Amino acid sequence: MMSLCNRGQGPGDRAQGLNPFERIASSGPAPTPYLCSAGQNPAISLQKLLSFSLLLIAGLSLAADPTTAATANPTDPLWMVGIKAFLVIFGLLTAFAYMTLIERRLLARIQIRQGPNRVGPNGLFQPIADAIKSIFKEDIIVARADKVIFVMAPLISVTFALLTFGLIPFGPKDAFFGYDPWVIDLDVGILYVFAVSEMAIYGIFLAGWASKSKYSLLGSLRSSASLISYELALGISLLAPVLLVGSLNLREIVEWQYQNGWLVLYMLPAFAIFLLTSMAEAARTPFDLPEAEQELVSGYNTEYSSIKWALFQMAEYIHLITASAMIPTIFLGGWRMPGFLEQIPLIGGLFALPFVWMFVKIALFLFFFIWVRGTLFRLRYDQLMVFSWGRLFPLALAWFVLAALVVAFKLPTATLGWLSLLSLLVFSVYVTLTAKPKPRVTPRMGAGD
Repeated sequence: MMSLCNRGQGPGDRAQGLNPFERIASSGPAPTPYLCSAGQNPAISLQKLLSFSLLLIAGLSLAADPTTAATANPTDPLWMVGIKAFLVIFGLLTAFAYMTLIERRLLARIQIRQGPNRVGPNGLFQPIADAIKSIFKEDIIVARADKVIFVMAPLISVTFALLTFGLIPFGPKDAFFGYDPWVIDLDVGILYVFAVSEMAIYGIFLAGWASKSKYSLLGSLRSSASLISYELALGISLLAPVLLVGSLNLREIVEWQYQNGWLVLYMLPAFAIFLLTSMAEAARTPFDLPEAEQELVSGYNTEYSSIKWALFQMAEYIHLITASAMIPTIFLGGWRMPGFLEQIPLIGGLFALPFVWMFVKIALFLFFFIWVRGTLFRLRYDQLMVFSWGRLFPLALAWFVLAALVVAFKLPTATLGWLSLLSLLVFSVYVTLTAKPKPRVTPRMGAGD
């Protein structure tokens, strides 16, 4: 797999002017990948299996393209790839631990309280205490549970959550002590992200099925249905940017934005849809229906305890961090600073640090997700599905059609910018006209008053 992961788009492909979809179509029939899942249940949608198959077929066919293989960019040595992979995993696990502390402190400020502040100075050792508690707590396995799948489910969720982050570029080529600041560089980067990150749903579903509990099973089925629904809107929202840029490679998307401006200026509706669906994919409020405690005790992880329960929380936070990195990479210029700041000599010279800007953008979106959790209520399940199928999916499809027409007729790229402003205006008018004022409640006077 390493030979496939390290292949980038070669100069021969650029000279031919072929976009990724044309290369896929011209590469001939692709070998059919074998998909299997231990303990697979018929309740898993056939549509999901077919979508994964198509994604993997497309990715394998492009990776096996002989033109791409013959003109592959030079890659880092294998030992450096291993070091970078270790640093990514270590960084994600550390970020998960302290994200729990940061979220609890921010939610406490929103709710006018202090939050954890007892363990260590200002509560900085609280994540360490939580980790020790999770490791040494009694590990309970339900007597009727399928023990093998019960143990494998959290491992599946964490594994696939960790495999996604390595594609995200954190700087220009050779910026990491003379090596590339990414683990792998794929021409089918976005397809890889979809194929790997969405496999984590199997961990959630298998956890509910193996627990042999009604609450857990209902939580896992809810999660499967909601994630399948939001996957469609999420995938279609990225078709328009990919069509405009002409590449699925995350590094090339960042370079295109450096030359033409951030994609959010041309793809504002796609950015909004991707932001909302990313929250739903990470099961964050107001889309955290798999863990609706007022209805399902704790959802799919009701029967889990100790370190297994902590692994599910780890997978959720890693998905959140990955989403917070994907959004600026695709829509906000990635690791590059805003273009207008680069024109200022003092700021452009002192603050042109790619790693710093990438971490700042990730932190802003993490703060946004925590802010939303402390502000909004959880949606009902029917509202969740109606919002996906009745709102986000048609909007994503309509915007993709508009973007496809602009690209097909070779209209100026600025046309999409004006269409984005028009969509923002239409949305503002719609919200203004449909907003219902809260009725004023007048206290009723009793007979004795």
